[in-house]
Amino acid sequence: MTFADAEYAGKRKQTRKELFLIEMDRVVPWKGLMP
Repeated sequence: MTFADAEYAGKRKQTRKELFLIEMDRVVPWKGLMP
């Protein structure tokens, strides 16, 4: 899930899981972790 996906999800009612994923996407450098 990318930040753009999370933002799109925000157009609907956000669940705690979605909010958590958005926050994780913000604080974790996923690009640096992915091969």
